[in-house]
Amino acid sequence: MQRSCYCYYIILKTAVRRLMASVSSSLSIKHGRSLWRPRSQIYQPSRSFVVASSSSFANDNSEFVIVGGGNAAGYAARTFVEHGMANGKLCIVSKEAYAPYERPALTKGYLFPPDKKPARLPGFHTCVGSGGERQTPEWYKQQGIEMLHEDPVTDIDMEKQTLTTNSGKLLKYGSLIVATGCTASRFPEKIGGNLPGVHYIRDVADADSLISSLEKAQKVVVVGGGYIGMEVAAATVGWELDTTVIFPEEHLLQRLFTPSLAQKYEELYKENGVNFLKGVSIKNIEAGSDGRVAAVKLVDGSTIEADTIIIGIGAKPAVGPFHKVGLSTTVGGIQVDGQFRTGVPGIFAIGDVAAFPLKMYDRIARVEHVDHARRSAQHCVKSLLTVQTHTYDYLPHFYSRVFEYEGSPRKVWWQFYGDNVGEIVEIGSFDPKIVSFWIESGKLKGVLLESGSPEEFQLLPKLARSQPVIDKAKLQNASSVEEALQIAQTSLQV
Repeated sequence: MQRSCYCYYIILKTAVRRLMASVSSSLSIKHGRSLWRPRSQIYQPSRSFVVASSSSFANDNSEFVIVGGGNAAGYAARTFVEHGMANGKLCIVSKEAYAPYERPALTKGYLFPPDKKPARLPGFHTCVGSGGERQTPEWYKQQGIEMLHEDPVTDIDMEKQTLTTNSGKLLKYGSLIVATGCTASRFPEKIGGNLPGVHYIRDVADADSLISSLEKAQKVVVVGGGYIGMEVAAATVGWELDTTVIFPEEHLLQRLFTPSLAQKYEELYKENGVNFLKGVSIKNIEAGSDGRVAAVKLVDGSTIEADTIIIGIGAKPAVGPFHKVGLSTTVGGIQVDGQFRTGVPGIFAIGDVAAFPLKMYDRIARVEHVDHARRSAQHCVKSLLTVQTHTYDYLPHFYSRVFEYEGSPRKVWWQFYGDNVGEIVEIGSFDPKIVSFWIESGKLKGVLLESGSPEEFQLLPKLARSQPVIDKAKLQNASSVEEALQIAQTSLQV
């Protein structure tokens, strides 16, 4: 009798959904969004699915499923909660052992020596990085969010709307958000990329492994002159270790820093005992008699001794089985529109893995940064749950904070907004402030500031988004960072 009633309920529910879909389609607007919406703006599924016996699937919460456990997943979860659509409806499945956390901490405060108050969980769970609530495992339980840890998704059946995990679990979804982020680019095994003592940093386990090596290390080699390389090298200074940074480019962070700006940062690192080998390529990593890493061999035949190596040479979008959804042919990752919808109805992608329209610069981009992870998650979930239809309008933003441990004579904190194109005007002597402006066709396109005040940092996004016409000659004649910023601020009012 119970089964007959249940079947009748499913048939009736399906009929009602079809009727509502018919009504909705007659009132459709651009992008297929319905003009009809309950006053509370309660979500209506974009695709209906047949409800099967709960024993058929490993997840109890199947209306919304997020795949991934990083920043984007944590901020998406918060947005579901804010809209009252998480409890009993949302499931997060992840390869991570922990609830979502602020990943940038792994190459910053997490690597501080034990005597310098290193960051540890639960201290940096999302969403503390943006001043929000700390979402501990208990928070997810209280919000009725189902968490499946250490079980990455290995396959997707888009027709049946199911996911298969590494352990063989079968999961059901109504709407799916892919937030799988990136994986660290690795050296091939044949040149020593997997030797004991060689490290990559992408999650807490990676960082813990590195810390275990640093506790015994004497000679450290950091491969890569980008964000990871700069932040890890700054951390090893705190451990008072012999550190050498190796990279093939001409200067640090070549994709953003100007040569003169990079030189100032390099000099600061050298003052802290860090050595640089620039413009060189690595042939292979050599092992010692114990099988652990012993040295880095360069293409020119020279070697650098090392008992610990950290490789930070970039990352690749963690597409995995979701390549079936549709990939970007220009920047990699999963192609989405301005509301993070993929080409498959009901499937979305956010954060590092998403290739999205960068509206203000009219190009497709994939941004590997925590700021975008947070904002894309919020925009996507709001678009999914409400009548929000406007296109994501992201302003590129990058920052770094290093040498922030106790006892450091000089803390470094820079922020960049906008696009680094055009001519460059640089003001300041790095004691501690310096500012760089990128100007194209008379308009300010991007700005980078080191050691600014809160008010000065708040000015940067206003400048970069407004792209005001600016007097380059007047900027060049500014006698201080403060005067240059004042000139730029005045240009907003013209």
